Amino acid sequence: MRLKVSNAPYMHTQQTVSQIMRQVLYALIPAILLYVWFFGWGIIINIAIASTVAVSAEAWVLWLRAKPVRATLQDNSALVMAWLFALSIPPFLPWWMTVIGASFGIIFAKQLYGGLGYNNFNPAMVGYAVLLISFPVDMTHWPALSELSGHPLSFWDSVSIIFTGQPVGASSIDALSGATPLDTMKTALKQYRTVHEIKAHPLFGDFGARGWEWMGNAFFLGGCWLIYKRVITWHIPAAVLGSLFSMAAIFFLIDPDRYPSPLFHLFSGAAMLCAFFIATDPVSAATSNKGRLIFGAGIGMLIYIIRTWGGYPDGVAFAVLLMNLAAPTLDYFTKPRLFGQRSE
Repeated sequence: MRLKVSNAPYMHTQQTVSQIMRQVLYALIPAILLYVWFFGWGIIINIAIASTVAVSAEAWVLWLRAKPVRATLQDNSALVMAWLFALSIPPFLPWWMTVIGASFGIIFAKQLYGGLGYNNFNPAMVGYAVLLISFPVDMTHWPALSELSGHPLSFWDSVSIIFTGQPVGASSIDALSGATPLDTMKTALKQYRTVHEIKAHPLFGDFGARGWEWMGNAFFLGGCWLIYKRVITWHIPAAVLGSLFSMAAIFFLIDPDRYPSPLFHLFSGAAMLCAFFIATDPVSAATSNKGRLIFGAGIGMLIYIIRTWGGYPDGVAFAVLLMNLAAPTLDYFTKPRLFGQRSE
């Protein structure tokens, strides 16, 4: 009698690294389209620059290390790093700063650790943090919403600003840029204005920052799609957003004139991008489910602490990097008990 052989029930079809990275890129596209709608074409130019630099830098280091270049580049991890980095920086950022940040993230935060799977820190956030520390003024130079500036940025305006520092038309760059909603809120609160007074500014929408609300929704939907496709799990996003919401809710209930609402924190800045795309980096994050919950909760709390009492309007990069330091310890103390192993 011939026996029919099939896979064991615990064997599952695994996606390749290249397929996973492509799905992350697909999930970012809706937010990128909204980004262009609200802030102009600078994001597309930044993505093109960062992608070119990231791939070239990775190929160069792989060649120096005598490692296979083509096979490694095909995993698309350099492109994911470049896209996340480009989404984090201002669309007006000079091109050479984008080159510095993208190359630093790939070379020093990824390849010098051994490449994909060995890096302790999120490469995109390392590149961002280097620029934020080195060029703080340029890293806070964001364009005003096109509907508020009265001068929608054309593609050539964006090209001219990024490569020459000035738009094509007669308008100056100062007329087209301004502080981010988080920066506006933080600065005004230091001037003893109330949250209600500050939110009368046209930068702010129904519950978050105008424009940023829609991009936050796009990141949320893209992240939910990644969870559905089992590219990421729900643990880190839920922990990041849950802890950020909880801390903001506590202080908002204590003094709503001094502390913005929880929804403002979720839908202003990079909270959604962080929760679903940055903090969920499988290499630099915790790997056990319990560890992921603690890891994400730590990021959410640090974001709120830095935003409220720190020196930066948005604390995503530093929150992620600090918790990257804690990830190995979290994995050590939260690793699940092996089947058949006795608890001590």
